[in-house]
Amino acid sequence: RARLRFMWDIIKAAGWPIWPLIFVSIVALALIIERAWTLRRAQIIPAGLVDKVIAEYRKKGLTQELVDLTAGQGPMGQILAAGLANIKSPRPVVKEAVEETGVVVAHGLEKYLNAIGTIAAAAPLMGLLGTIIGMIEIFGSTGSAGVDPTRLANGISVALYNTAMGIIVAVPALMFYRYFRGKVDSLLIEMEQQATRMVDILHGDRAK
Repeated sequence: RARLRFMWDIIKAAGWPIWPLIFVSIVALALIIERAWTLRRAQIIPAGLVDKVIAEYRKKGLTQELVDLTAGQGPMGQILAAGLANIKSPRPVVKEAVEETGVVVAHGLEKYLNAIGTIAAAAPLMGLLGTIIGMIEIFGSTGSAGVDPTRLANGISVALYNTAMGIIVAVPALMFYRYFRGKVDSLLIEMEQQATRMVDILHGDRAK
């Protein structure tokens, strides 16, 4: 209870400019949690999926059931299913189908990343707005009767708390944006390699 009261005192001292920062911090946290859950490697690239698809293809051949089951195995399955559906076509056609599906999958994996990046870029500017408002309050504390200590202290609080909050929101958002961007790139490269391996094996260009 004491901590909550302390935090509430800080929010009151920071003034109204802190509320947009609190809102975007909650949004950023929600998006980061969602991406961390969605971009789990085991969910994107199920272990042994390519080998299972190859084994099933060699056992029963190309069937619609195999294509549908593969497509249901997450983003990796969607790419493999695109290759399977066109596996009897010339290799360039198969490669084009895989690449087209890969673009769609990449778009899904990158969902919300731009929003996180935007928050990382905008939060310091929002903090700067609070700083400017605080500085205006500081300048307004000086009048013909001298300096108003209450307005001066309030202006300093608004300026400093909003500056700090802007940085506190921006730094983690930027770190997670860069982390997720790198993770998506890594997953896309691995999925492309796995799909190429499946196509090469089923076309007879490599043994395994």
